[in-house]
Amino acid sequence: MIDSILRLAIERRYLFLSLILIIVGVGVWSYQKLPIDAVPDITNVQVQINTSAPGYSPLEAEQRITYPVETALYGLPQLAYTRSLSRYGLSQVTVVFEEGTDIYAARNLIDNRLGAIKSVLPPGIEPEMGPISTGLGEIFMYTVQASPDATMTNGQPYDATALREIQDWIIKPQLAQVKGVIEINSIGGFNKQYHVTPDPKKLLYYGISIEELVNALQVNNDNRGAGYIERNGQQFLVRSPGQLATVEDIGNVIVTEHGSVPIKIQDVASIGIGKELRSGAATQNGKETVLGTAMMLIGANSRTVARDVANKLEAVQDSLPDGVSAEPVYDRTRLVDKAIATVAKNLLEGALLVIVVLFTLLGNIRAALITAAVIPLSMLATMTGMVRTGVSANLMSLGALDFGLIVDGAVIIVENAVRRLAEAQHNGNQQTLRERLDTVYAATAEVIRPSLFGVAIITVVYIPIFSLTGVEGKMFHPMAATVVMALLSAMVFSLTIVPAAVAVFLRGKISEKESVVITKTKSFYKPLLLLALKFRWAVVSFAALLVAGCIWLATTLGSEFIPQLNEGDIALHAMRIPGTGLEQAVEMQEILEQRIKSFPEVDKVFARIGTAEVATDPMPPNVADNFVILKPRDDWPDPGKTKDELVTEMEAALEELPGNNYEFTQPIQMRFNELISGVRADLGIKVFGDDLDQLVLTANDVLKAINQVPGAADARIEQVTGLPTLSVIPKRTALGRYGLNVVELQDWVSAAIGGESAGLLYEGDRRFELIVRLPETLRRDIDRLAFLPVPLPNGDYIPLEEVATLDISPGPAQISRENGKRRVVVTANVRGRDLGSFVTDVKARINNDVDLPPGYWLNYGGTFEQLESASQRLAVVVPITLLIIIGLLVMAFGSLKDALIIFTGVPLALTGGVLSLWLRDMPLSISAGVGFIALSGVAVLNGLVMLAFIRDLWHERGDLLTSVVDGALIRLRPVLMTALVASLGFIPMALNTGTGAEVQRPLATVVIGGIISSTLLTLFVLPVLYHWVHRHSKQGVEVD
Repeated sequence: MIDSILRLAIERRYLFLSLILIIVGVGVWSYQKLPIDAVPDITNVQVQINTSAPGYSPLEAEQRITYPVETALYGLPQLAYTRSLSRYGLSQVTVVFEEGTDIYAARNLIDNRLGAIKSVLPPGIEPEMGPISTGLGEIFMYTVQASPDATMTNGQPYDATALREIQDWIIKPQLAQVKGVIEINSIGGFNKQYHVTPDPKKLLYYGISIEELVNALQVNNDNRGAGYIERNGQQFLVRSPGQLATVEDIGNVIVTEHGSVPIKIQDVASIGIGKELRSGAATQNGKETVLGTAMMLIGANSRTVARDVANKLEAVQDSLPDGVSAEPVYDRTRLVDKAIATVAKNLLEGALLVIVVLFTLLGNIRAALITAAVIPLSMLATMTGMVRTGVSANLMSLGALDFGLIVDGAVIIVENAVRRLAEAQHNGNQQTLRERLDTVYAATAEVIRPSLFGVAIITVVYIPIFSLTGVEGKMFHPMAATVVMALLSAMVFSLTIVPAAVAVFLRGKISEKESVVITKTKSFYKPLLLLALKFRWAVVSFAALLVAGCIWLATTLGSEFIPQLNEGDIALHAMRIPGTGLEQAVEMQEILEQRIKSFPEVDKVFARIGTAEVATDPMPPNVADNFVILKPRDDWPDPGKTKDELVTEMEAALEELPGNNYEFTQPIQMRFNELISGVRADLGIKVFGDDLDQLVLTANDVLKAINQVPGAADARIEQVTGLPTLSVIPKRTALGRYGLNVVELQDWVSAAIGGESAGLLYEGDRRFELIVRLPETLRRDIDRLAFLPVPLPNGDYIPLEEVATLDISPGPAQISRENGKRRVVVTANVRGRDLGSFVTDVKARINNDVDLPPGYWLNYGGTFEQLESASQRLAVVVPITLLIIIGLLVMAFGSLKDALIIFTGVPLALTGGVLSLWLRDMPLSISAGVGFIALSGVAVLNGLVMLAFIRDLWHERGDLLTSVVDGALIRLRPVLMTALVASLGFIPMALNTGTGAEVQRPLATVVIGGIISSTLLTLFVLPVLYHWVHRHSKQGVEVD
């Protein structure tokens, strides 16, 4: 079949070459449709269920909301696990499903279950599902600001409430319509509310309770329709407007009569525009602001959506009041463009180096151009495949593409065709067209099988990557998919377009002169090869020792999941003491930001404190996420300074500020870690059990153990205790004596201190809540709260302290659960060493030092989890793949001996990879592992081509030694070319320092080092082994 395809390609060569136009056309069209991102989206299939529960303590939120919701979800099809968080006023349950689950089907199932438990939940509590987004969903952030001289219509400068109103009612509705945006999340400022704050003395004087105030407002704030009437042939709608519209309207509502004088609300209370009891705030460059976050719909193209949001925000500026602006502060497009620029630079430089090598070694410009043409063609074909299979172009998917590997097949074919055509013209006579076509056919057919087998083997070695599941699968599947697509397309081109092009373009005089490089190399190589054949024991022993040494060396390298992508910006997690109030946190935050802004490298800094409107990332008010956006490197005072040095300087400067604790990370990395395992760090040790106090004690023991291990940074326990709580504890006997019950007292406390909604006020589309609660001065004065008058059924009043005890004591700050069990997490990041060995040391230390009570256990999570599961899976799949390679080699040669001789190339190629990692001081990572996988394919390809040729010569001549030497010399050029193009294609990647280069560097380092050692093996050890094994066919098996 292969022969007939080759024959067809050469006979119908012009038809095959015209196919190039179709490939280019489809490829260019696909390129425009190709989704582009910085990294693959590795978020698992998850649904968040957020329940707002105003006034509930963490313990109550857990008992009454989190537990019933978790229980209702048990038994859902394809459920992987649940984890939850109960905080003051909030319950969040995260439901994680198995990979491949349809997110919309999962949400429907959850919706049904939530509907079934409505009766179990407290009245007025509504669980809501979070937006259909992912960990990479936060693609665009902007702040709403007013210039200092800008004023509102009433002449006052813009305050946080007015800015939030602009965000919620002007900006948000317009941005929410951008295609691919699922949610615009707001944080900061205050939701505008109308506040009625009664004076307790006046209430006492007129005998009015808070309940009566609320009722009066509710029954005086409505519009009602009364059908219509017909009169004189006309129809009149009948309606009775009674809706409150202004502060004056509210003040004029009559509550009661006092001695036949109507008492209005304005007589007993102040009315004004007030601030909500908010759960989150935002700051920028040391000033409070309003922050909006655009969240992308799952599966959308982040680059396109971020760009569309940025364009829409530009257009929105026109509709904002004078002096108010919305300024983008974080745009994912920047990172994506930088990452793609890194990849494009690597690919372009790699392609140029490959072309230079082809010119130099082939010594024929036309031949080099034919070979090089395979690069853009296979790239276009790969893009078409990526669009069809939904793989996005990112650092990982394009990170393993090596044009050297892609042109390997074409190099072997073109090199052989040039050699054969030149030989045919040796005696100076030109070939006829028929003879030339036959020569091209013979030359191609001679090497097409080993070439195709080689490409097939390189494709097969990528199979283990497809076996990875979960996070690591999502990370590396795109990489394997693109490489396999590129190799398969290159293989098809080698079989069709390359022979056709050789037949068309390599006409006339074909120069046979070898380039100077090859001639010189041959003159060195031949005596060395003869020497190696003479001292074969020494050569084989040296190779065996090298392999053994590198196996030992590999065990000392250490391991990590995947090198951290340098996003170019810094995320800083600032923590204060639990119970820090939001206003206090904002003040501390402003000081912190001014210190960060003083660094000349910093462009801007902004922060989210506490929880946003949609609680996708719930934090207490004492925790802030700071985003530090850095200037371009050229604008730094010292462009040579690394980001790590800057982080160290920042850490030192910020340590001087009292009351803060810090964790340094990066924006995407922070969200990924958290979404994957609920932990924002490299390693999270989860302590499971029932009793909160015991959990904290055990977690403290674990923390002490971690801090003794070298390399531990930012080690801490999540803050689960220490939330100051003011409890109003009813005195049941006293309540009974005054004719009250517990619920009546609680309703009164809730309305007086927390506030009670008395309806809505409408201003066009906008709607604002009407709240009745005590004045701020009174609410904040705990001593005066004890004397607040509580109304009795008979119309009298008694002080609050008569019927209740006021107690201030710390309570739980949050309660986390996983799979229905309470847990406390101890987190640590790793600095200055690899993750694998760090975790091993931590485990050993904890086993020695920590004594776990019965019913309590530990679990290790964070990015370490992925490293472990990927390593376990690869440990099974890689040996199977190596067996498949041996099987393919046996099929190619029909001899197990020859197959095993070629297979010795794999361990020797790996030695170079291990040595190069050791020289560059890099740990083993999954990225490096992918490099080793690619290497084993290249090593086998070279050996295959060399041995196939030697064997054919041996069959022709019958003399083994001369066949080995001549075969090795003839195949020196293609072996050197394939090795050089494959390694040079990766050199830009190994040396690049652009955004995202650190993810690709280990892979490129391994391939370059391995190809050098594998080429030496192919040129010396393989001929020696082949000669040794076959000199007496009886001895062959023992030696092998």
